[in-house]
Amino acid sequence: MCDCIGQALELGMSRRGFFKSGWKLAGAAGLPLLVGQPLNAAEVSKREAAVSASKVAAQQFDTRLVLLGTAGGPVWWPNCDREGISSALVVGDAVYVVDCGDGVGKRYKQAGLGQNNLVSGMSGMENLRGIFLTHLHSDHTVDYFNLFLFGWYNGLTGVKQPVHVYGPGPRGQLEPIFTPPGQPPRKEPALVNPENPTPGTVDMTNYLYQAFAVDINDRLRDAGRQDLRDLIKVHDIKLPHIPGFKSPNETPEPEMAPFVVHEDDRVRVSATLVNHFPIWPAYAYRFDTDDGSVVFSGDTCPSKNLIRLAKDADVLVHEVIDVAWVDALFPPPVTAKEEAFKNHLLSSHTSIDDVGKVAEAAGAKTLVLSHIAPGHAPKENLLRAQRNFSGQLIVGDDLMQIGVGRKRSQRRKA
Repeated sequence: MCDCIGQALELGMSRRGFFKSGWKLAGAAGLPLLVGQPLNAAEVSKREAAVSASKVAAQQFDTRLVLLGTAGGPVWWPNCDREGISSALVVGDAVYVVDCGDGVGKRYKQAGLGQNNLVSGMSGMENLRGIFLTHLHSDHTVDYFNLFLFGWYNGLTGVKQPVHVYGPGPRGQLEPIFTPPGQPPRKEPALVNPENPTPGTVDMTNYLYQAFAVDINDRLRDAGRQDLRDLIKVHDIKLPHIPGFKSPNETPEPEMAPFVVHEDDRVRVSATLVNHFPIWPAYAYRFDTDDGSVVFSGDTCPSKNLIRLAKDADVLVHEVIDVAWVDALFPPPVTAKEEAFKNHLLSSHTSIDDVGKVAEAAGAKTLVLSHIAPGHAPKENLLRAQRNFSGQLIVGDDLMQIGVGRKRSQRRKA
């Protein structure tokens, strides 16, 4: 989720002061938008029971999708039990994580993706094989290095091979400064790290090693830990030649074929560019296994490249934003600046009404809504995605698990 969601909240709060009303708002076109209300104990209990049942059911599959965190944006949503965006695909005993939002380590443990040591309190990460970052916004990366620093003492030293990390390479070109129409150009801000202002995944990781040098060096020298750098192999994804591509600012999502970024004995992972301008590159990923295929959209507006990537997928995990919530942030009369800002926000994400259309165009069998913005969006709003989708719709919740393909018992009979 782009930082504009935080700016939208600040603008809406400062001009309207609507949060003083207890966060009870009317959505556009009369749609319910009861956001930020205290969690209903009965509803929480019902949701927890459903999540628990999904875990039991998914255990019958060799491949399963685990939603670790389902909230979008660099926001700690009030009255909401969603953690930051992250998912895992479990194939046999191998675990692949997609994005590392706030709370991913905690959710990894709660999901039981590794063996827990009840004496030491450690959660086993010895089965972690790969991490795939869709883009480098903070709500997708804030706990990325936490998986390694805490994983160091939670089974990561037991991995049979280095954990492969794949993510965007350097942007190579500063994004334009967003200026609403009719407004004077904003002053150029003082850049952070001006010698490398748009680093990729490899550089970001190396900077994190430096930032945590005190901790890492202490554990290497005093505790004799295995070198963390030997346990991780980080890759900047290299784009193939794309006809018609000019630059990140001119052609952020050129039409392209998916390309393979990783393959091992459990999965083949393909990627494609999606449009989350001005962030670039932003990727969607497709995981093909012996049991079926799962696609993760990353953050994007409706994307032709994504539809091509997700063709006939068993499961499409797609981000979604509630337009009624955005409208409620800026009720009429809306200034030209606010209207431009709303369009800027909505043009980099996919609405409830559009997400079903994307899944339908791809021919996906199941659509799972995740990276939900706002994190406390009412479920009845999100269910509108079914209007434009003929397959199975699932509104994702943290720790929900979904089996992929056929159950083990069915595979044995076949």
